[in-house]
Amino acid sequence: MQLLSVNINHAGYSGNNAEIIKNVVLSVKSGELLGLIGPNGAGKSTTLKAIMGLLPETNGKVEFPGRGRSYAYIPEQPVLYEGLTLWEHLELAAAAYEIERGVFVSRAEDLLRLFRLMEVKHQIPTTFSKGMQQKVMLILGFLLEPAVYVVDEPFIGLDPRGTRDFMALLNQARSKGAGVLMSTHVLDTAEKICDTFVLMNAGTIVAQGNLSEIRAQCQLFEGSLFDCFDKILENGQ
Repeated sequence: MQLLSVNINHAGYSGNNAEIIKNVVLSVKSGELLGLIGPNGAGKSTTLKAIMGLLPETNGKVEFPGRGRSYAYIPEQPVLYEGLTLWEHLELAAAAYEIERGVFVSRAEDLLRLFRLMEVKHQIPTTFSKGMQQKVMLILGFLLEPAVYVVDEPFIGLDPRGTRDFMALLNQARSKGAGVLMSTHVLDTAEKICDTFVLMNAGTIVAQGNLSEIRAQCQLFEGSLFDCFDKILENGQ
């Protein structure tokens, strides 16, 4: 089942930055982990913002045809409210998405224990380390249990144990039918965990498919994802 369908002709900001990305066509299916791959400045984060309707200039269509417009966005840079405790952040999210109180408390406490933040749930997360703040964003995302997870550079700031816990939760969500669109430039990790890939450079898609298909497009039939992407950049695609 297709959970997300994207066909963006062009998108960007205002003025001279009105066309940062162009001709971006992709889809995410139930249970699929799609890696949005590319170097810094390739247009990955802009693509995610366009999908969520956060750009002033967007020409194209984004649909969530599977289970309604249900997604959770986990940004690269944590977005936190000054003066709210961690628990109050979770309560605010639960209220916004109308999660029943008993379900919320059980789910939130399980996530806090998993990420080892139970003891600081009544503290202000804007004072936390970058890694702890990233875990707060992960907890908020998984609290919602959406149809689609949109994740921007999740591995930055996470320690190995946090990365393991994140991936375990993500795989659990996928086993229940959720789809994942994950932006990352950590190619060796992406190669191990993603089912399919969309490779971007200079604001547009330069290759897409599973690893075998990417290799065939690059004529590197034994190459790594890094090798394939490096060849694409060398060829100026």
